[in-house]
Amino acid sequence: MSALKTARELMIDVFAYPHIPYWSTLRQAVGIMKKAILDVEKCMYPMMILVFDEKYNLVGTLTMKDILWGLAPVPIKTKTIAGVEDVPPAVDENALAGLEAGLFSPESKQLAKKLISEIVVPIKASVSPDDSVVKAAFLMQRLNIQVLPVIENNKKLVGIVRMVEVFREVSDTILE
Repeated sequence: MSALKTARELMIDVFAYPHIPYWSTLRQAVGIMKKAILDVEKCMYPMMILVFDEKYNLVGTLTMKDILWGLAPVPIKTKTIAGVEDVPPAVDENALAGLEAGLFSPESKQLAKKLISEIVVPIKASVSPDDSVVKAAFLMQRLNIQVLPVIENNKKLVGIVRMVEVFREVSDTILE
């Protein structure tokens, strides 16, 4: 992998990803996610929705996991193990039964009216189009993230660098 390769050379256009304004509801996010998954030609991995504000600035992301957690009628408690967040504790069968009943209840339909701004995951880092792929790879590894926004002039989102493209670059170099 050449250190001269830039994020611009690997990035996916921002509009290739599903996106939604932050004032939308979980129900709307579910609809966008479902449509994106069923559209095999456009389905991007990792599957997520980009969340924007009224000026089309990137606010954060939503994954399927985030949406399911937002629809859960009971809070899903997690813990941190060895620096990895969101590790579920041992399964409590009573809590699981309540969750199973709740996700498919009328209460979940009510929770689907919740604004996604309540559950959106903020962006942890970004790169500029001229930053090296090495910098992108370092940030992704350090922050344990699969995608990294490419932001031009410190404000305009122009694309996304995914771990899969970074890995492809590394693997092509290793296997030459």
